[in-house]
Amino acid sequence: MTGLTAVVPCFNEGEQVAAAHRAIVSALGAIPELEIIFIDDGSSDDTLEHMRAIAARDGRVRYISFSRNFGLSAAISAGFRYASHPWIVQLDADLQVPPDQTWVLLAEAAKGYDVVFGTRRVRHDPLLRRLGAAGHQWAARRLLGVEVPMGASSFRVLRAPVARTLAELRMNNAYFAAKAPLVTSRYTTVQTTHRARESGRSRFRPLRLGGHAFELFFGFSWRPLNAAYLIAAVAAAVAAALTVGWLLGLVAPAAVAVAALDSSALTAVVCALSARYLHRLMLDATPLRAFYIAESNLDVRPEDTLDGGVPAVPPPALPPEKGHDHGR
Repeated sequence: MTGLTAVVPCFNEGEQVAAAHRAIVSALGAIPELEIIFIDDGSSDDTLEHMRAIAARDGRVRYISFSRNFGLSAAISAGFRYASHPWIVQLDADLQVPPDQTWVLLAEAAKGYDVVFGTRRVRHDPLLRRLGAAGHQWAARRLLGVEVPMGASSFRVLRAPVARTLAELRMNNAYFAAKAPLVTSRYTTVQTTHRARESGRSRFRPLRLGGHAFELFFGFSWRPLNAAYLIAAVAAAVAAALTVGWLLGLVAPAAVAVAALDSSALTAVVCALSARYLHRLMLDATPLRAFYIAESNLDVRPEDTLDGGVPAVPPPALPPEKGHDHGR
């Protein structure tokens, strides 16, 4: 069996869904076995209505709608899980990467790679976003020792078994670019075209990028905690030396007090970092699923729905008044 599944996460992309569908079909419609999965991540606009309408017209289109907003990682995971073809391409509904660039990634994947990431030849994003992304990847590789494909974007082609393995990893972390090297060494990058968003509103927020950096720090590297331990140990040693000096009359009491306060502050930092790592472990072990599906035109797993695949039971209705009781 051959074929390709295009996975398109959407959040409040009502203005873009139809345009994304047209662009994908225009670029990839020549593939005999083409599937397009739109994932509605709990949108509050008319994204789901557009998905339903497109699926009714095009038998290649599948859609999944979550019961609430679970985040980009959950949307990607759902698409990877329910893709039916051996190759998957992840696309964005904003069309900043033209879908026809998929052929560039597929040609590279044919050389024997499991994952091929697109890197932007010229990036048409706000300066703050470009600087944040560059700093994010530099910190990952240089400071934290996390293996991340340099310049990797969310535009990627994967073998379906690898994609599903990534989706099922017990890691409550959205950073797929750092997950791929954990399961395969057969990955690479290739330059692709990038363009400015043509319509709709960008979902980029500085706080969101900061949150991804935070997840990277605590989800893939122990270096922050090890560094904090080392600094706290050095501070404690300095405080102890100053205390001995004070007892011998060689150091002023004020210096000892300042050192003690500094040591206490660093100890508090270590405790906070330890608590954050513990929180990460608890999230990874939580029984709560990554997402719950409220509606789909796919046969979804019962455990991925709130009702276990059984139609929802309507609530009890107000009993008819006695005078209108037909059984009297």
